[in-house]
Amino acid sequence: MLSYEAIQAFLYQEARAQAEKRWADWLACFADDVTYYMPSWDDDDKLTTDPHNEVSLIYYPSKQGLEDRVFRIETERASSSTPDTRYNRSISNLEVLSQDEGRCEVCFNWTTHSFRYDIVDLYFGTCRYVLDTSGPKPLIKDKYVVVKNDYIHHMLDVYHL
Repeated sequence: MLSYEAIQAFLYQEARAQAEKRWADWLACFADDVTYYMPSWDDDDKLTTDPHNEVSLIYYPSKQGLEDRVFRIETERASSSTPDTRYNRSISNLEVLSQDEGRCEVCFNWTTHSFRYDIVDLYFGTCRYVLDTSGPKPLIKDKYVVVKNDYIHHMLDVYHL
């Protein structure tokens, strides 16, 4: 089982790899069968729950979707990152919700400052990760992101979260 400090260090490493645009290192934090899901808010101010039948802000049912997204970012085929976006994500209020041999569930708050078009935007929300801890290093098996902003002024991408 992982210590609180080891979990925290892993989450910080994932955020730093993303902020430094070390995409191979960032992708190495994810299991091949990861689910990456960011639901949207419906008209009743409730989160959508079914990415197959309701609108999601982001949904990838495997690492292949993340790899495709990174490919688009790196080859400047992503309109969300052209012109280049500067960003940094901070993590706070980390809680270990459950942990047993091979699995750990965590929850934390996040904020991302993003600079694009001479404007600084602030995005904020919560994340729940399920980590596979059965191997030599943790891997993100499930990433569930809730964005709490009322309005999104620019396109969101994986690096905002």
